[in-house]
Amino acid sequence: MTTPPGPVLPGADAREALAALRAEVAKAVVGQDPIVTGLVIALLCRGHVLLEGVPGVAKTLLVRTLSATLALDFKRVQFTPDLMPGDVTGSLVYDARTAEFQFREGPVFTNLLLADEINRTPPKTQAALLEAMEERQVSVDGEARALPDPFIVVATQNPIEFEGTYQLPEAQLDRFLLKLTVPLPPREQEIAVLERHALGFDPRDLSPIKPVASAETLDAGRRAVAQVRVGPEVLGYIVDIARATRQSPSLQFGVSPRGATALLAAARAWAWLSGRPYVTPDDVKALARPALRHRVGLRPEAELEGATPDGILDGILATVPVPR
Repeated sequence: MTTPPGPVLPGADAREALAALRAEVAKAVVGQDPIVTGLVIALLCRGHVLLEGVPGVAKTLLVRTLSATLALDFKRVQFTPDLMPGDVTGSLVYDARTAEFQFREGPVFTNLLLADEINRTPPKTQAALLEAMEERQVSVDGEARALPDPFIVVATQNPIEFEGTYQLPEAQLDRFLLKLTVPLPPREQEIAVLERHALGFDPRDLSPIKPVASAETLDAGRRAVAQVRVGPEVLGYIVDIARATRQSPSLQFGVSPRGATALLAAARAWAWLSGRPYVTPDDVKALARPALRHRVGLRPEAELEGATPDGILDGILATVPVPR
C-alpha cells in the first residue's frame, strides 16, 4: 500500500526567507544560530525575549543585525537607575507655539525595542513596559496609544552582576515568551570572531547586512504557524509538564497556564520552521527550557544545593510520560 502524500505546508516562501535571515545574521554574528532561531520564533509568535549573558557576547549586535535583515524600525534604550517611565513610553510636552500639550513618543514606539540591561532600572520604570508588552499600547494622561505592528521587546541582562540591579518581578518575567541564555563561544568560534576583526569587521557598521525578509514575511509566517496542527495528546503532554512543575518539591512556584500557552505557541512555530504541519512531543521538549525556565522559582534550599531551573526542567521532562 502506498502512503498518500501529506498536506502541502503553507508559507513555504516565508519559511525560506526566514532561513535566509539566519544566514544573513551569521555574516555579523558568529555561532549564535540557536539564539537567532529563538528570536525568529518570538517574532512569529508576537512574543518578547529576555536575553541573558555576560558582557561581550554580541547580544546587542545580534538584535541590531536581526532588525537590519527584516528592515524593521529599531530603537535601543540603555536602562539606568535614573531612567524614568516617560523616558520609555513618551510624555506630554508643552508647546509654546500652540499653548497646548503635545505627546512626544518614546522609544517604545518602534518595531523592535532593545531594552539593554533591563535589570539596572528601578521597578517603576520596568513596569512601564508591562502594558506595552502585554497590550501593545501605552497610556499617557488617560489616553491609550497603539504601538506599531509588529512590536517586540528584546531585553538583556547580565547574570553575574548584582550590585545596582533590580530583579525583574515574576509578573514581568511571565510576559517574556522565551528566556534565551547566550553562551560564551567555543574556541573555534572565538578564533573566527578574531579573524573577522583582524580583516576589518566593524560591529558599528551594518551596511553589508541586507534585508532578506520583511514585516509581510512575518505576517505570512504567522498565518502559516496558525495552521500547524496540535493533537490532543500533545496538548495533554504540555499540561502534564506544567502541572509537574507545580508539584516539584524543588520549586516555590511552577508554570502558570500562560506559560503552558507560551510553550504551545513556541512549539508550533518551531514545528513550522522545521517543515512539519503538526507538533510532536520532541518539539515541546526542544522549547521547554527557553519557554519555562523564567516561569519557575527555585526554593532557597534547592538553590543552595546547586539546583538550577534548567536542571529541574530536565528532570521533569525525563519523568513526565511522553505520548506515542
